[in-house]
Amino acid sequence: MQFRPRILDIRHNYSRQRLVGDLGAGATVGVVALPLAMAFAIASGLPPQAGLWTAIIGGALVALLGGSNVQIAGPAGAFIVIVYGIVQRHGVGGLLIATCGAGVLLMLMGIFRLGNLVRFVPVSIIIGFTNGIAVLIAISQLKDALGLPIAKMPGDFFGQMQAIGSHLNQWNPTALGLAVGCLALLFIWPYLLHQKSPIQRFDGVTVRTFARLPAPVVALLTFTALAYFLHLPVETIGSRFGSIPQELPALVWPELSWDSARRLLMPTITIAALGAIESLLCARVADQLATSPSHRKHDPNQELLAQGAANFVVPFLGGMPVTGTIARTVTNLRSGATSPISGLVHSLVLMLIVLLAAPLAVHVPLAVLAGVLLFVAWNMGEWREFVRLRQFSNHYRLLLLGTFFLTVVFDLMVAMEVGLVLACVLFVRRMATLFKVHATSADGLAWRLHGALFFGATDKLDVLLEAAQTVPVGSTMTLDMAALFALDTTGVDSLEQLLKALEQRGAHLALEGMQPQVQSLLERSGLTEKLNLAR
Repeated sequence: MQFRPRILDIRHNYSRQRLVGDLGAGATVGVVALPLAMAFAIASGLPPQAGLWTAIIGGALVALLGGSNVQIAGPAGAFIVIVYGIVQRHGVGGLLIATCGAGVLLMLMGIFRLGNLVRFVPVSIIIGFTNGIAVLIAISQLKDALGLPIAKMPGDFFGQMQAIGSHLNQWNPTALGLAVGCLALLFIWPYLLHQKSPIQRFDGVTVRTFARLPAPVVALLTFTALAYFLHLPVETIGSRFGSIPQELPALVWPELSWDSARRLLMPTITIAALGAIESLLCARVADQLATSPSHRKHDPNQELLAQGAANFVVPFLGGMPVTGTIARTVTNLRSGATSPISGLVHSLVLMLIVLLAAPLAVHVPLAVLAGVLLFVAWNMGEWREFVRLRQFSNHYRLLLLGTFFLTVVFDLMVAMEVGLVLACVLFVRRMATLFKVHATSADGLAWRLHGALFFGATDKLDVLLEAAQTVPVGSTMTLDMAALFALDTTGVDSLEQLLKALEQRGAHLALEGMQPQVQSLLERSGLTEKLNLAR
């Protein structure tokens, strides 16, 4: 395939106006990424700097090598549950190996042009596991939101619920107040821009200017200052993790062995699959929202190459999985971004904040970060789809609800595997019901086939086998196949059985109006030749 990162397009028609827009958008999304990157890392069982450097390095690599104009990459909420589970079972070293392996798989997917395969994942499965992950993120944040003194949270759903339930009597009202206050501010903040807001009447211009600040940043600064100056008794980043290093991350070389690679095979595949789905869905959302004349639709294979390279490199610097992030990408787009330059600026701004203001991060209460993540979980879930389930078929409901419950109770990989298998089974069943056989004559010698004759629908030909037992000697049974749009080898075998049954009666079989795919398969299987010889 041709290797062409989207950033090379800036050599053509890249104006000063576009540069100003990219600089502003990159700075905005860099500030937005600060609290999210720390929160995602902490919720995943990693130190906050792991999320920060993942956003910085991973975001820069995807901007340099990616196939989207405005994609912003970094740590994402969808990976929290997966990363936490890997760290609990295999340690940080296992996470680094799995992430590197996922990077290799993503690059291979891009090289072999498999980017479009992600589109074959049913939307019901995507909604199911997205809502399931959102529920798991919310549950994982109850510990810090309530200030519960749990030394180590279990990685499974039932273990987490049991741990939370057994410590509920030790909840910290101050921590809960900070989390609820942060959550309330995040919900209220966007409405300050609304022209009918009562605050606008007080000083509309000032409020609109102030309200353009990213809500997570405002919540982080406001409640961190409140906790610091009032000396509130809550756990902070500093009390749990110590100070955040201000220097560049040191190289980490994970210990790789055949046994560890074998044990980490499924986590590796999970990270790669989720990374591909998240990144390409994010890029598609950006394409749908983009209005700039300079915007081009993303190249899915190039994007997978970039995501793979980022996931391969970041673990050696102590990072976590990288993927496209919908919230930050949409923020980037709406802030005026038109090229990957904004992604590079985002990484640069975030790096400057880390290098210059890292000591201040130790004062951030974990309850505030929990409030941010609860807000992320709420926005991540497509909760209205549960209400709309009554409008769809039982197949759709089974896929969505099954994937949702499997994601929550077991894990994402189990949900994806069962969901895809179930989707295939239900698709086969649906296609089988669409295949029809109709008699077009009273004597049972003329029939019309509709739909797809494949392994799941061949039982519908039993009516023809029954009719073959009563046809007169020397007569011909004719099948009108003009409406038969697909045929597989099992269908060919069923037609051969029908031909044999007719020959035993001294009758013949004729096929009319065959579609190109049907005719091609019949010729390659030799059935056409047998029909000609039988005549």
